[in-house]
Amino acid sequence: MNERLLVGTRKGLFIYEWHETSWEVMHRQFLGVEIPYVHRDIRDGFLYAVVDHGHFGTKLHRSRDGGEVFEEIAVPTYPPKPDDVEDVLCPFRRIPIPWSLEKVWCIASGGADEPGRLWAGTIPGGLFRSDDGGASWELVRSLWDLPERAKWAGGGYDYPGIHSICVDPRDSRVVIVAISCGGCWMTRDGGESWEIRSQGMRAEYAPPDMAYDPVAQDPHVMVQCISNPDVLWVQHHNGIFKTTNQGEKWEEITDVRPSVFGFVVTVHPNNPEVAWFVPAQKDEVRVPVEGRVVVTRTRDGGGSFEVLSNGLPQKDAYDLTFRHAMDVGDEGNQLAFGSTTGSLWVSENQGEDWETINEHLPPVYCVRWG
Repeated sequence: MNERLLVGTRKGLFIYEWHETSWEVMHRQFLGVEIPYVHRDIRDGFLYAVVDHGHFGTKLHRSRDGGEVFEEIAVPTYPPKPDDVEDVLCPFRRIPIPWSLEKVWCIASGGADEPGRLWAGTIPGGLFRSDDGGASWELVRSLWDLPERAKWAGGGYDYPGIHSICVDPRDSRVVIVAISCGGCWMTRDGGESWEIRSQGMRAEYAPPDMAYDPVAQDPHVMVQCISNPDVLWVQHHNGIFKTTNQGEKWEEITDVRPSVFGFVVTVHPNNPEVAWFVPAQKDEVRVPVEGRVVVTRTRDGGGSFEVLSNGLPQKDAYDLTFRHAMDVGDEGNQLAFGSTTGSLWVSENQGEDWETINEHLPPVYCVRWG
């Protein structure tokens, strides 16, 4: 059983612990400051918190003691743009993509054979690598310099962003990233070279001749099954997609009630056929369908879905769950997710029943078992 829960919100980081019969907040860190992402490195137990100070920029902090004390570490920094390099314009907004950090959107640990290796996905679409636990960072120029980056576009943000990083537990040189909006990309050599891995995805918002362009896709989030890393799931802007061959080909899953739209997906760590979603009404509306918060679950790889609602609000509820605000426990039984209205729910039985932990948090951006 996982007994710690890390919750990043618009107004601070809250660390919950299980005490006999209830979940209790043990640490409240960075109160009043936005925490877009929090990451626990399973190799050494260190916690990493992205701390967004708005006008004063993004900072990174690390805790070696489970969250009681945090220390500031280096933040990914873009190099100056060379004078002889032309601006890349966002295809949607026609504004130059800057060579400067807007947001750290996610952090991932390297493999067990790579002590100190961390990856960071950022807006405006840069991937960074650290080999010293975040003491320093380097922009992965092989991805940043791809000619295809000229087709990456901002989705909800003005600029493209890397929000998902999946490191293959069998071979840490194999890394897949997902970009909104720029599709999925894979390296087989630790970041020296890259190949597009979003074939089969469909963008219904694009002109017909671009709908299946793998670089035009907007994955909202991507997750990988730990026990079978060939299987990945994506909650896309206009649907649900699954691959069984590390993105060589994606299959669209349709006819899911109440909706295939949403921002979050999580997959069972030991069974790639089991995945959970939090659906919403698309596109500009972005609230639960019919004002009912539900979780949808498939246990047969997307062949069928169940609607799970026991313990969740079923009337006049307008909670939206962001892309990093749901997580599954190590054994695949515990689930937790939070919402934009500050609610936090936990299930101990794969989503069959839900317990409300809090209804009054700031808007929740990230939920991770810690």
